[in-house]
Amino acid sequence: MPRPAPRGNLRRNAVWAFVGAVIVSVGWTAAVLTVPGLVSSESSPRGLRGYHLSDDFCTTAKPTRILQTYAVSDTTAPTHHTDRHPALDSMNCSMSLKRTGGDSEYANLYLRADLHKAVNPAPELEANKELYRARGYQVTTVPGLGEEAYFLYQDDGSDQYHSVYAELDVRDGGMTYYINFSAGYTEGKGKPPSEEELRSALRSDAQDAVRAMKK
Repeated sequence: MPRPAPRGNLRRNAVWAFVGAVIVSVGWTAAVLTVPGLVSSESSPRGLRGYHLSDDFCTTAKPTRILQTYAVSDTTAPTHHTDRHPALDSMNCSMSLKRTGGDSEYANLYLRADLHKAVNPAPELEANKELYRARGYQVTTVPGLGEEAYFLYQDDGSDQYHSVYAELDVRDGGMTYYINFSAGYTEGKGKPPSEEELRSALRSDAQDAVRAMKK
């Protein structure tokens, strides 16, 4: 029958267990300070990487390429708004547009940028992309913009009337930006830019906006 360990051994074991725990704790703290990624999670903030707010996003993110085809409506002025919060800063711009060159076609353009300071926006952006895909939108990757970017497009029409929607979304660290275009037209009376023309125009305007938010 084994004898119980002497009290001295128990005391020494307890001391060494405590010392071991302290060493592990110190080692883990050093690792966290040296390699923060060890404790980052999918929801951890990703940093703003120099992006900042402006008080007039319509000016900061002026959609120059789109405005080569459309003019701002002379009856509805662009609107913009900027919000500041410890967890999330946001700015947006909304424009009513009219096709240049005498065409009667009208369109709407909306731009928005969010600076996520408390969470990682990547999972939400991914979910948004999948929701659009499930609703029948064409979703394609746009290389060379931020950490990730994608283009959404749908021409949803019946008979002669069509409703066109195009959007480009960008994420870079904790910054998310998107620009969306929508227009309705009747065949023979108006025609919006093609899918490729919209993709090219929105990409160019997104690239300019992302660059301007760092100036």
